[in-house]
Order: sequence, then C-alpha cells, then structure tokens
Amino acid sequence: MIFKFFKRKSSAINSAIPPRILHGGPVLEVLDNCARAFTFPMLDNGYQYLAAARLTVFHGNGDWALVIETFGFSPRAGFPSLTIQTYASKLINRPNAKNYVTQEAFENYLSNNPLNEYKTFSPIENDDWMDDEDCEHVKDVGKLRLRGLEIPLPTKADYAAASIVLEEDRPLTFELCRFLAENYRDSILGTDAEKRFNVPDSLFPILTLDDWHHPDLAIEELPSQLESFQQLQKVLLTGDPNQYTQPSEGNTHWSNWPDGGTL
Repeated sequence: MIFKFFKRKSSAINSAIPPRILHGGPVLEVLDNCARAFTFPMLDNGYQYLAAARLTVFHGNGDWALVIETFGFSPRAGFPSLTIQTYASKLINRPNAKNYVTQEAFENYLSNNPLNEYKTFSPIENDDWMDDEDCEHVKDVGKLRLRGLEIPLPTKADYAAASIVLEEDRPLTFELCRFLAENYRDSILGTDAEKRFNVPDSLFPILTLDDWHHPDLAIEELPSQLESFQQLQKVLLTGDPNQYTQPSEGNTHWSNWPDGGTL
C-alpha cells in the first residue's frame, strides 16, 4: 500500500475526535448513506472498467473532506474519464438551480446529497486514437494527448510489460486505460485543482492513499464495517494522519474487481 502524509499549514492538531457532530453526522454515517444511495464509488461497477483509484483526506478549522478518484472506461459513455467524488462537512462549487428543470428538482438533489458531490474530467484530450466505428477498441497506430503530453499507442510488448493480458488480438480501450494507469498514473488522476474542486480553500491535504481496503458494495458491504474506514474517520475528525495505520491489505487495484465493466 502506498500512502503519504502531508504537513499541515496549521500547527495545531486535535488529539481526539471532537464530541460534537460535524455538520450533519459522523463521517461513517455520511459514507454509509451514500453507499446505500449508490453515490459512493463502486469499484466493480458493471458499467465501468476500473483502471486506477486514489483517496485524499483534507482537514482544517474543524472541517473535513474525503476525496476519492477513479479513472476508467465506460462503454456507455464512450470515452475514458476521471470521476472525483467528494464527501465533506462543507462543500463548494455545487450545482445551482439553473442546472435543473425545476426548483423542486434542484432542492431534491441537495436534500438527497447534502454532504456529497461529484465531478468528471477528461485527462485524455483527443479521440482519434479510438477505432472510428467502435469506441471499445484502439487503433493499431496513433498517438494520444494526455494533459498535453503526446504518447504513442502502446505495442503488445508494452502491454505485456505492464502485466496486462489482452483479451483480443486488438487492444481494448479499457486495456489502454490500465496501461496508462501503470505508466502515467499521476497524469490520469486528478490535478490539485481537480481534486479540490468541491473542497473549501480552508482545508488542506493531510493523507493520500493509492491503495486501501474498499467496501464491496455488490454484496452490500458498507464503509463503516471496515477497519480501514473506521481509521479514516479518525483521521478526518482529528486531522491526525497517524490515526491511519494500514490496517489491512489494499484491494483497489483493478485486478481485484474482475466484474467491473462486464455489463
């Protein structure tokens, strides 16, 4: 498991979880409610081939935010994308009523998503590397632009070097995404600005995980049932990254979720 601690700009770190309930409830209650409502990342989502995931904890002035990034390919969407889901005691850059057909629809959205928000981005800037008639396949020769960087399409030997076994003679788009995750991970995941799109400026990153134990929502497992998220709640509420001690083996690599994208 890869994880990073960050130095806070504030020298004060609370030593215990505050006794008050922060802006709507304990972290695990928020995450469980989102899991039940299908607004929490499902790593084996049948409509999304997972390629990479990352988690970042923000804290400051008694507030917290948990940001989970997933990069992959959905044949329904037709193009690789980065989804950033934010769970926080306070959120910024939320949609406004203009984004909804009626005021009632807007109010229902806020009511059903009081402490969670999401945003999607496209790290890959061109699409002429995709098969002209089938978005699920990659052309034999070409280049893609990844955040301004031109990258030649990988060869079969390149895929093999990344431990990716091709399912067909021609590479599939989700296999290309996994190649990029192996070789250009930081570029396909969020920039600092993208990660904190919904996070207030008063919060600062204190912990980043590139692997952790994620709940299996397909069997109705909840975040609160896992020691990893129990420890993350302590980090979020205290601002102390040392509360996370890598309690169990991580499972966020795409190979752990073989059912993803198969619907």
